[in-house]
Amino acid sequence: QAINQAKQALQQAIESRRDTLAREALERRLVEERVDVTLPGRRRPAGGWHPVTRTLQRIESLFSQLGFEVAEGPEIEDDFHNFEALNIPPHHPARAMHDTFYLEDGHVLRTHTSPVQIRVMEQTRPPLRIIAPGRVYRCDSDVTHTPMFHQVEGLMVDTDVSFADLKGVLDEFLRRFFERDLAVRFRPSYFPFTEPSAEVDIQCVMCGGEGCRVCGHSGWLEVLGCGMVHPKVFEHVGIDNEAWTGFAFGMGVERLAMLRYGVNDLRLFFENDLRFLAQFR
Repeated sequence: QAINQAKQALQQAIESRRDTLAREALERRLVEERVDVTLPGRRRPAGGWHPVTRTLQRIESLFSQLGFEVAEGPEIEDDFHNFEALNIPPHHPARAMHDTFYLEDGHVLRTHTSPVQIRVMEQTRPPLRIIAPGRVYRCDSDVTHTPMFHQVEGLMVDTDVSFADLKGVLDEFLRRFFERDLAVRFRPSYFPFTEPSAEVDIQCVMCGGEGCRVCGHSGWLEVLGCGMVHPKVFEHVGIDNEAWTGFAFGMGVERLAMLRYGVNDLRLFFENDLRFLAQFR
């Protein structure tokens, strides 16, 4: 009996000491982990828009001020909308395997956003005034090209639309986009879906037209292509080209972003280097 009493007393002493030690450990932990609610909060660095997104938003904003609406379409296109309806014949280089991503079912990853214009003209009668921003895909990759990039293509269809209207819209857009009074010139060119066609150059934004490495010492930079909508395109979408005329244009978003922000390598936009992207917060 005496042994049992001693055993119980010892167990009670051990448990009492264990409770004391646990309580003391908890108190120490509470003191060590105490949060001072009067301290100011820790600010997390805010993110920012990607420079390509910034450029897209700026382009959309400027054209909306000129009365254009934004239209969108699928990135996987059929042959008709991506090529045939745009008067691109089967032998045209744009259809080559080395320039276009072909899918197994005969569809392609769209090589431009012009198919959006075709879909809009199929579904909506003129007058029309739209821009079609979005991703496009081509088999190309170097300092100035990537397999995926962004384009904005525009379309205006109305009665008595002329090349002078096209020049006025693009001249106003470029001056507003670069926020300076730039010299703009139109050079004759060729595109299957426009006639007449032109490429648009601006005075080099890097050297002010004096000549530098960026502009090849010419003082000019090519920024977009344009022209009057080809009658064959109107024919494919059922628009009477005797009653309606229109113009179209297209530009590479990354190229405009490179010129606006002074970026010399297109791949920087897609490498997700936070040191590079932090400059655009």
